[in-house]
Amino acid sequence: MAENEAASQTDQMRIRYGFWIIILGFVLVTVVFLAAILKWTTASDVATVVGSVTGVVGTIIGAFFGVQVGSAGKEKAETARNQAEDKVVRLAAALDPTVANNILGIH
Repeated sequence: MAENEAASQTDQMRIRYGFWIIILGFVLVTVVFLAAILKWTTASDVATVVGSVTGVVGTIIGAFFGVQVGSAGKEKAETARNQAEDKVVRLAAALDPTVANNILGIH
């Protein structure tokens, strides 16, 4: 149960941080867009500035979510491994010692 609660809290943190990263990205792009409109009058100049900023912001946000998805997958795999390991330990504990020694090759 404790593992489920920890996983739930981790997922909630990922969602919360991801939300704020996206919001900050939108705010940054909007600020850069407004500043570019005020500073330059040609569309190509504004597009150049905004394009370069959105490329960097998009890359950083994409990397953040890529790391988060990878780490979520790792946590699920570790949880499944721990559950399988617990089952094996319980099965081994219920095994007759002579059978266990034969399986392990201890004579």
